[in-house]
Amino acid sequence: MMKSKRLELIDSIRGLTLISMILYHFCWDLKYLKGFSMLWYETFGSYLWQQSICWTFILIAGFCLHFARNPIRNGVIVFLCGIIITTVTELFVPEAPVYFGVLTFLGSAMIIVGALKWVLIKLIPGKTADISSNPDNNQNNKRDFGILLDPFWGFIVNIILFGFTKSINQGVINLFLTKINLPANLFDGSSSGGVNGSFLNYLGFMQNDFYSSDYFSLMPWIFLFLSGYFLYGVLKPRFESAAFHINIKPLSWIGRHSLLIYMLHQPVLYGITMLIR
Repeated sequence: MMKSKRLELIDSIRGLTLISMILYHFCWDLKYLKGFSMLWYETFGSYLWQQSICWTFILIAGFCLHFARNPIRNGVIVFLCGIIITTVTELFVPEAPVYFGVLTFLGSAMIIVGALKWVLIKLIPGKTADISSNPDNNQNNKRDFGILLDPFWGFIVNIILFGFTKSINQGVINLFLTKINLPANLFDGSSSGGVNGSFLNYLGFMQNDFYSSDYFSLMPWIFLFLSGYFLYGVLKPRFESAAFHINIKPLSWIGRHSLLIYMLHQPVLYGITMLIR
């Protein structure tokens, strides 16, 4: 029997991660909105839980961009959803607003990578069809930098760049053997307010007076997104393996509807939190 082209395992992993995220956010609401005493939530273990969620989401988002028929359009939709999240939190949860949250980042990454793919279509001779319309079309894929470049080294280089820039929000580039402190004026909110300060926050140079309850700047996370994008090329020869077609239907369904569930989960959690005495 011919296996489905859809990689159900990816949907299931995304669905499981979404459940984990909902539980994490519920704990956040209980602690910071309702004032519950949850000392464990401030431990390193809780940090690892949070990081496992965002790492998985961003890697999968980069990986799945290969299946998008129009990545730029998808990115615009996700980016606009991020703006909605910002507006709603400003109006209804002003003590915990979301600026440059995960949806804003994911939308930006989709637009940037989608634009790079479009440029390659124009610059490299070959078919003019959208390379994303059929990820299995080798003649089109040769014009996709996720496969045109060696995907293994693309993955490795971007993982290293992610490691280098992971602390950029705190003004540090970590070269593992040494650290480089970035110029302090890049992070001085008093001298870079307004549009310029917002753009620096967006890039990753978090201003001293900036706060967001969910912050994913372009750096370092764009490198993790690109790692997922190149990971597709590394794993593509194994897609026929049964492991990629493990279908845990409830998790897979959640994974396929992740954007809608993400948009709805926090208002629902907020309502539940307010009902708890």
